[in-house]
Amino acid sequence: MDGHPSPRSHHQPPPPERDGSFNYDIESLDGGGGGGGGAWRGRYESSEALLRYDDEAGGGPRQPLLRKRTMNTTSQIAIVGANVCPIESLDYEIVENDLFKQDWRSRKKKQIFQYIVLKWALVLLIGMLTGIVGFFNNLAVENIAGLKLLLTSDLMLKQRYFTAFLAYGGCNLVLATTAAAICAYIAPAAAGSGIPEVKAYLNGVDAYSILAPSTLFVKIFGSILGVSAGFVLGKEGPMVHTGACIANLLGQGGSRKYHLTWNWLRYFKNDRDRRDLITCGSAAGVAAAFRAPVGGVLFALEEAASWWRSALLWRTFFTTAVVAVVLRGLIEFCRSGKCGLFGQGGLIMFDLSSTIPTYTAQDVVAIIVLGIIGGVFGGLFNFLLDRILRAYSIINERGPPFKILLTMIISIITSACSYGLPWLAPCTPCPADAAEECPTIGRSGNFKNFQCPPGHYNGLASLFFNTNDDAIRNLFSSGTEKEFHMSTLFVFFTAIYCLGLVTYGIAVPSGLFIPVILAGATYGRIVGTLLGPISDLDPGLFALLGAASFLGGTMRMTVSVCVILLELTNDLHMLPLVMLVLLISKTIADSFNKGVYDQIVVMKGLPFMEAHAEPFMRNLVAGDVVSGPLITFSGVEKVGNIVHALRITGHNGFPVVDEPPVSEAPELVGLVLRSHLLVLLKGRSFMKEKVKTSGSFVLRRFGAFDFAKPGSGKGLKIEDLDLTDEELDMYVDLHPITNTSPYTVVETMSLAKAAVLFRALGLRHLLVVPKTPGRPPIVGILTRHDFMHEHIHGLFPNLGKSH
Repeated sequence: MDGHPSPRSHHQPPPPERDGSFNYDIESLDGGGGGGGGAWRGRYESSEALLRYDDEAGGGPRQPLLRKRTMNTTSQIAIVGANVCPIESLDYEIVENDLFKQDWRSRKKKQIFQYIVLKWALVLLIGMLTGIVGFFNNLAVENIAGLKLLLTSDLMLKQRYFTAFLAYGGCNLVLATTAAAICAYIAPAAAGSGIPEVKAYLNGVDAYSILAPSTLFVKIFGSILGVSAGFVLGKEGPMVHTGACIANLLGQGGSRKYHLTWNWLRYFKNDRDRRDLITCGSAAGVAAAFRAPVGGVLFALEEAASWWRSALLWRTFFTTAVVAVVLRGLIEFCRSGKCGLFGQGGLIMFDLSSTIPTYTAQDVVAIIVLGIIGGVFGGLFNFLLDRILRAYSIINERGPPFKILLTMIISIITSACSYGLPWLAPCTPCPADAAEECPTIGRSGNFKNFQCPPGHYNGLASLFFNTNDDAIRNLFSSGTEKEFHMSTLFVFFTAIYCLGLVTYGIAVPSGLFIPVILAGATYGRIVGTLLGPISDLDPGLFALLGAASFLGGTMRMTVSVCVILLELTNDLHMLPLVMLVLLISKTIADSFNKGVYDQIVVMKGLPFMEAHAEPFMRNLVAGDVVSGPLITFSGVEKVGNIVHALRITGHNGFPVVDEPPVSEAPELVGLVLRSHLLVLLKGRSFMKEKVKTSGSFVLRRFGAFDFAKPGSGKGLKIEDLDLTDEELDMYVDLHPITNTSPYTVVETMSLAKAAVLFRALGLRHLLVVPKTPGRPPIVGILTRHDFMHEHIHGLFPNLGKSH
């Protein structure tokens, strides 16, 4: 907007120069990709800043994690996957304009019935497809990893140990490099678990390709390759992102590009319905990953979704139930031996129901100790992961070759640990009462031969030389008190803890659930062995409780983790102990830092809005954070003015104000969206005179679905308009497309209350109106950006920061 006259501006005195390291050039209010206001531009003097907010409509970009960035003039940016992308807010508000009202009045019962049936049909499809993808992931991992381990094992039986290492490390390196390459070049947004991005999307934050088809493709195949490559990571986090991508794909309302648009799909061309479908998709992802349908619903409620209602609960429950049925049918099919190496492994299910626990007061003391250890280790894990991800961001920003190189280095280190460390473990004679073959050769099992003589097994190889799912199964196994030496458990815990930290930030789809469960189960078994003299609980049960304590300490989820673990182990008797250990570990860890996904959301620069306002916001009012001049349009506006405003700003909402002679005094009509203006201009419904119409021409020319939100990246852009000079001098009536009932607050409302209102209603724009008469009818617009800590502390450097 530099040097350009605005179409119409209500000028306010500029704010005083503020001390500190920011210099301001206030333009207009904008934030999170939205708003006819809030855009401010700042130049941060320190090149060492890790997190910065700058203007999205006229200045530098927000700076997540990174030291130096080029200027960005369209939107704030955030790290999505492993790349920096512009971000926007989502429109969850119903736009109540004349077109919407006419459409609602004309909607027949048949159409309402179609909408309801289609919504249930879509969640059914989401459940079925997510279940099939989850099964396919496990089938592929079990067979690829199984063939790799069989090849290595056969070479070791022939005592060709170095060749075995080359084969093992080489397979891992090829798989890892392929996963990193497709992720770095095809869909960088697929890196990581994807849970922070899904969580941010459901909070109202959109970013390019978060849920795109290319991201779905890479998430599925990159996760398969990454897990098969022996990395200490899981496919459970990526399954949440995969379920969300599937839901988004089905909720696009068809595809004009491939001529797959049907009238009955148009009902879902809005952010509200897509949000509900993606919530169902994220729940289905957890259900498919853990075979835990109720846990999936609770995960979506506790961790993923920002808005919830009873109808969504029922629909999500139905989705996860479908996933469970699909998985059960496919697993039964595989029991006949038609799925290669996929059998007892794969979809993790650790049946501990045969162990009936009876616990005493001494056992409860042991559980409390376990909870405290989990809280401390969890807080430390989050702290170290934060530092490692910040270091990795410097490498990842150098481009795809460096991302691939980093992945290859971590792959070599992982292979060296997995193959080298078992050589340090002693060979143990097979127990006489072993429930299964000892040693196990050519398949998964508790007793891996590795380099040991016949009749002996290597305990560390039994953990390292299996898939992660089988390693967890071995740790959870009951009646195996003496199977693993203490030294074996200590070495394995240290290796998994460290490898889990350094693996998560690489450019491969990777989840944290499995590394955390592995590490937690290991130290749980250590504690169980040490406290054996005072406790009667089986070490396998201690492993379960250790996994629960570490999950509580890192992710800070309680209810959903508790139910997921109970569904995983089929052991309801453990409920009180799992609840106790989760509550203790979460309480201890909360005193150190935030949950791991909350930390990653902040590190990525995603403007996530919490359900509560920060205490310092109570010292400010809404009018303190809005700034001018503010671009507004008349109810009947000149086409050239609208085009000019759209070209020079990135704002997504503009107030519409009627002025004399149209009205007796300046009057706020409502808010018009950028996307709606572009559709209206594209339709060329112009007039030669500046007169207010009844709007009937626009209502006849357009329908409500002409203004529906298109799929990702398919909307109209200002560059798509080709208007003549004559058309630019004509006028257009904005009344029919203006939202006449936008949410407004008075300028003296507490910023804390405004933040809670903004978050609770899922808004993108919140209009601020003056308290006293005789002033312009609107002061400014609050958007997501204006509630962010960095923005507020930039405006008021001396304001006490909350901790």
